[in-house]
Amino acid sequence: MSTTSPAVLTERKPELIGQTVVLIGGSAGIGLATAHRARAEGAEVVLTGRNSERLVNAAREVGARSTAAFDATDWAALERFFGDLPAPIDHVLVTAGGPTYGPLLDMTADQVRDALSDHIVQALEVARYAAPKMRPAGTLIFMSGTGGRKVSAAGGIVSAATAAIPQFAAALALEVAPVRVNVIAPGFVDTPLSASILGDQLEARRNELRTTLPIGRVVAAEDVAALAVHIMINTALTGATFDIDGGQQFVS
Repeated sequence: MSTTSPAVLTERKPELIGQTVVLIGGSAGIGLATAHRARAEGAEVVLTGRNSERLVNAAREVGARSTAAFDATDWAALERFFGDLPAPIDHVLVTAGGPTYGPLLDMTADQVRDALSDHIVQALEVARYAAPKMRPAGTLIFMSGTGGRKVSAAGGIVSAATAAIPQFAAALALEVAPVRVNVIAPGFVDTPLSASILGDQLEARRNELRTTLPIGRVVAAEDVAALAVHIMINTALTGATFDIDGGQQFVS
């Protein structure tokens, strides 16, 4: 008679133990969801945001190591933040800021210049000050979007700005290596920012997406957070752009 030994169940170990994750725009939405996910994987988290009250509440919620309240487009403040941050750090996710929409001919030359360069300049400045403090396997993660890939009169400049980010990130990945650089490109994500933009049209948009997206549901901040943490953990990923829109770009 043969006997078999019972399977030994082993608990999966958290994969970010001993690492530090910095969330630029970490007081709400995708940034805060990523802070929760990173903490669940054993990381220490540092949160930044413009709203100091919301930042304090978020830090208490996730047990953040520290916080800093400043505008991420203030380059002097950004430099001070990373200068004061104890090294080493491992990963930086930037969710602060947003795209610019509108007809091209309604924009001034300065507005066009800003719309094309804002995200790239912000990413460059973050890399400039963060990379020297990062461990080699760490990653800088920036945000883009799949919605901006569709050229339209209503979207205006956003499609051109969106197209530049993946190539910028790939080139930056070569310059700051072995620190890694990656981009997350969501579609619609159900966050407080989306709610503030859509107002009383929010529920209609949710219902539309539930019936049209191949996944049959709306993408949540936690979905994007799971992807962000996977990119942090998987050290083979660099110079890449990862779509997460539930198939929205194929059915919109």
